[in-house]
Amino acid sequence: MCEVFQVSRSGYYDSLKGTVSKRAKENQELLSLIKEEHKKSKQRYGSPRISEALKAKEVKVSRPRVARLMKQAQIKARMVKSFRVCTDSKHSFAVSENLLNRNFSPMTTGQAWVSDITYIRTLAGWLYLTVVLDLADRKVIGWALSETMRAKHTTVAALKMAVRNRPVAQDLIFHSDRGVQYACDEFRKELQVYPLIRQSMSRRANCWDNAVAESFFKSLKTEGVYGSRFENQRAAAVEIFEYIEIFYNRERLHSSLGYRTPKQMEEMLNI
Repeated sequence: MCEVFQVSRSGYYDSLKGTVSKRAKENQELLSLIKEEHKKSKQRYGSPRISEALKAKEVKVSRPRVARLMKQAQIKARMVKSFRVCTDSKHSFAVSENLLNRNFSPMTTGQAWVSDITYIRTLAGWLYLTVVLDLADRKVIGWALSETMRAKHTTVAALKMAVRNRPVAQDLIFHSDRGVQYACDEFRKELQVYPLIRQSMSRRANCWDNAVAESFFKSLKTEGVYGSRFENQRAAAVEIFEYIEIFYNRERLHSSLGYRTPKQMEEMLNI
């Protein structure tokens, strides 16, 4: 039987004694670490980010091995759902030229910001989330939650926070879609307060021109919103604050940043 199954006699007798192999012990220890990282991320991480998180802790492991152990233990990341972008571009306001032109990798912070708006469902009504990200480190530097879509409470509020957190010190492109909250006089007047900022807008019906902002919302919805049942706007606000300020900006490993966090990238770029 040993010859047929190509196992050693000693291995066969060890199996009768219930001896656990070295590989099996390593897998048990590794699975424990995987479960720890999965729990720490609130089930947000799949095998790519878990393997990178373990490597950062000097655990030598390959992504396929992590994926295999996760599959065996039925450990899964939160599932990605379809994401629909809604932009109200039917207005009479002027549209700015696309200055960004999909240059999503500036060399330093403060060169290009992107912004967008999405909606959050609660049992007590809708919330609207506006974000501003710096493309260099992908950090959310400004954001606003509101119960209305008025520019004062959405784009203007988010821009003001972004400028407070990261003052404009050089020529900067502010890119968004063609939504009325970005094209309206109220927002353009606020932009004029900062002479170094140049406004940029996506081409008509071209979601790829603002792909980074939309990718953030996809991550937010999948990792922080979908599966949650918000009783009211306050409950949603608490979850969104935790996701942006604690998890995304400080802890989430970003694939486009070489699996660094926005905080780590910010520190690298500003040494």
